[in-house]
Amino acid sequence: MNIRPILFIEGILISILAASMVFPMLVDAYSGYEDWKAFFVCIVITAFFGGALVLSNKGTKFDISTRDAFILTNMTWITLPAFGALPFWFSSLNMSVTDSFFEAMSGITTTGSTVITGLDYAPAGLLLWRAMLQWLGGIGIIIMAMSVLPFLKVGGMQIFKTELSENEKALPRTSQLASSITIIYVFLTAFCAFGYMIAGLGTFDSVAHAMTTISTGGFSTFDASFSHFKNIGPCVVAILFMTLGGIPFVLYLKAIKSTPLIIFKDTQVKWYLCIIAFSALSVAIYLTFSQGVPFAKSSFLSLFNVISIMTGTGYSLSDISNVGGFAVTLFLFLMAVGGCAGSTSCAIKIFRIQVLYSTIKMQIKHLLHPNGVFLPHYNGKPLPKDVPSSVMGFFFVYALGFAVLTLALTFVGLDFMTALSGAMTSISNVGPGLGEIIGPTGTFQSLPDSAKWILCTGMLLGRLELFTILVMFSPSFWKH
Repeated sequence: MNIRPILFIEGILISILAASMVFPMLVDAYSGYEDWKAFFVCIVITAFFGGALVLSNKGTKFDISTRDAFILTNMTWITLPAFGALPFWFSSLNMSVTDSFFEAMSGITTTGSTVITGLDYAPAGLLLWRAMLQWLGGIGIIIMAMSVLPFLKVGGMQIFKTELSENEKALPRTSQLASSITIIYVFLTAFCAFGYMIAGLGTFDSVAHAMTTISTGGFSTFDASFSHFKNIGPCVVAILFMTLGGIPFVLYLKAIKSTPLIIFKDTQVKWYLCIIAFSALSVAIYLTFSQGVPFAKSSFLSLFNVISIMTGTGYSLSDISNVGGFAVTLFLFLMAVGGCAGSTSCAIKIFRIQVLYSTIKMQIKHLLHPNGVFLPHYNGKPLPKDVPSSVMGFFFVYALGFAVLTLALTFVGLDFMTALSGAMTSISNVGPGLGEIIGPTGTFQSLPDSAKWILCTGMLLGRLELFTILVMFSPSFWKH
């Protein structure tokens, strides 16, 4: 293992995190909150460790193997939440170590589960820090999905390795691709913030919500989330930009270089939009006929909640736990579906469902025509031989991980609905669960510390596509 390049990169990332803390510190100082002192201390601590790693490993030859890339990825998503938790721990909210790490892990993985109550009156700097963690985590996820996971062949992501290396003049090299996508990410965030301002939100709330909308994170500056707003303007902006956050960001780059319509030619996007439309319409019809909700109102509520859950954003506009059995069951399934690969959303992702569907079609054709030669396709192209098995493996491990998390949560004392939805929302990085305790109107604060650490593990597993973590437990991984 070549540890020095790994530590050098870790040092750079930790230093970037330290620099990011300057903004909430200045906001607290400007707003008159004493928490600016806590941020200052956190900056010193974080910058010290980051700088020490950079200086002590400077000048190292960057020769990183596949094993080193796995270690680097896992270390990054553990160390950044650890340092990101410091402002919560040192803040005036008097949060415990467990709660601080839970909030930071939920932020950096763009999960959106929270243990904080009284957000309406919390220090402005801390609210901004929560939003920044999700925003930084969102762009980190996109870059990881486009430049790391395809080469590590995690869960069928190797499909996009060939996509990125296509002979298209519109696409630059991978390193330039990352910087180009970052610019698009920043511009979308700015447009989203502008949209919220037009819808009537203040500058601070607009920027904070824009960060957590584009990153499909879901942290709000209000306890009631989007139920806090008295008009539908902010909800309309959220619907638009949550949907955009669930689309592969590399398609935006292609759209800029060629034509915007290229986004809608991608089969993954077609399935994504169709699932949203079908699910929202189904829930709207169900609410109208079973609960007598006017169709216009039920359509808007169902569209907002379907997009929020499927993209893993987790904003709440109503208590989805009380909308009837069919809607709750559908929402639970949508948590597992997720958005598109290469977006900020998590869960299984649309492309894996497409690969599974294509593989099933091929198997049925083989049964009807045993001597025929059939190949599963994705986006109009034959799939590489190892992709279907990788995707099947991911489905199995995802289901197994969900089951183990649910059993672990019930073991530490949670009721069945809380454990079931808590496991699903953590491994799918959605945010709120179902039921009275961790539903959209509740928080994770009352859960025992053991349950919070289990949920943190679920968030990490889901964010890193399961196999990235599990491969570390293989004895052969550590052999030369």
